[in-house]
Amino acid sequence: MREIVDGVFEISLGYVHAHLVVTDTGVVLVDTGLPGRSAEFGKGLREIRRTIGDVTAILLTHRHPDHVGGLAELRRRSGARVVAHRLDAPAIEGAPAPSLTPLQRLLAKVMKPAEAAPVDEMLSADGATSVPGFTAVHTPGHTAGHVSYLLDRAGGVLFAGDAAAGNGRKVRRSPGVMTEDRAEADQSLRRLAALDFEVVVFGHGKAVTDGAADKFRTLIN
Repeated sequence: MREIVDGVFEISLGYVHAHLVVTDTGVVLVDTGLPGRSAEFGKGLREIRRTIGDVTAILLTHRHPDHVGGLAELRRRSGARVVAHRLDAPAIEGAPAPSLTPLQRLLAKVMKPAEAAPVDEMLSADGATSVPGFTAVHTPGHTAGHVSYLLDRAGGVLFAGDAAAGNGRKVRRSPGVMTEDRAEADQSLRRLAALDFEVVVFGHGKAVTDGAADKFRTLIN
């Protein structure tokens, strides 16, 4: 686990990242990683002298198992409020996924499925969430209900989920083989490029810690 900016920690769970954010009212998780890896959140929280009981909210970027795999257990253990977009919420709560790319259908045969869990707050529009300091930005394309979150801290910290990926210096498009609608995904990148933020963290790839919005503008241009 590493601290990206003050109070924002990236935790690596196999090939995917989740994030812990320390706030005045508790700890917020952004995504929950792969199935079977939720114990690593406990280790990470102990490193920053917190416990699972300090987690008050879980913000989900989208419904894929590598991002919601630990949700059910973490919600049970913490009692945290779960936030997701209304278009992805049914699959998170156990309904069949509305669409999968060919590669995702293949992976579904070998990857342990995520346990269903209730969503407490279903987002339907951009704007403030019930979690202070976090603004939701609907960024469809990777999934129909993909959401990015902008935190009002350190010049703006964007939690991009799988709307994009990074290598520490540049922002990249998410792989097309994992994206439901490339045209929508590109439009979402343009929406993010119109925002102001200094830092961006990703579900996959290394965070960009300065001039992050400009990196999005470079990508779309």
